[in-house]
Amino acid sequence: MKHKRRIREGNPVVTIILYLMAGLTAFIALYPMYYILILSLSEPRFAATMKVYLYPKGLDLGAYEVIVKDSKMWRTYRNTILYVVPTTILMVITSTLAAYGLSCRNLRGRKFINMYLLIPMYFSGGMIPSFLLMTRLGLYDSPLSQILPACFSIWNIILVRSYFRTIPDALVDAARIDGAGIVQTLRNIYVPLGKPIFAVIAVYTIVGIWNSWFGAMLYLPHQEWQPLQLYLRRLLIEAQATINGGDDQLGGRRTDASRSG
Repeated sequence: MKHKRRIREGNPVVTIILYLMAGLTAFIALYPMYYILILSLSEPRFAATMKVYLYPKGLDLGAYEVIVKDSKMWRTYRNTILYVVPTTILMVITSTLAAYGLSCRNLRGRKFINMYLLIPMYFSGGMIPSFLLMTRLGLYDSPLSQILPACFSIWNIILVRSYFRTIPDALVDAARIDGAGIVQTLRNIYVPLGKPIFAVIAVYTIVGIWNSWFGAMLYLPHQEWQPLQLYLRRLLIEAQATINGGDDQLGGRRTDASRSG
């Protein structure tokens, strides 16, 4: 009887397979970062061949020395952080306020506002109207050009609104019965319960702003306020041009040698 009442565990074979699948997934997710690490620690002659797989071949910290001594790199890091922090805070605030209003069922014209927000989500004016608008607003060649346009997202508003709709109406009705106003309801009910969706929006915004470079290329012609990704892009282009130039020179030498021969 005791053995019949015991909780049966899963099949050990299935458990082993699940562990192997989880380990394989973790390896696929983490190996690219590990590969970049060992590649950066390898000597240039081995790193250029891209045949470093499990451990660094030779130990060369020259790449890290170049980064530490590069003042432009640290300046672009500072600029990127200055763009990420205020944009993330403003994104959470604007998404929360707009979603809170759209989640109210008694809001007049709510359906029209929702449709109005969905139209620019799928259709935009394009690059030229956006550039003209930024110029007219005086944001060209200003760090605010990387903050103000990016602190509002219709997609994030829809996400927060959908999450707010999952909050039971009984909590809101109880707060109103106790005399809570619109601001108090938002502060005491929606904000504490909305922390998970706020974290999701913050992560999306941080990753998006950290990896963005196209807007800075359009609106920041000087390098003083350019972000990290644009600086790295310029380094890659210069490195590729140097490699192509070296190959062209080598090809020209071979051609001259064949002609002389």
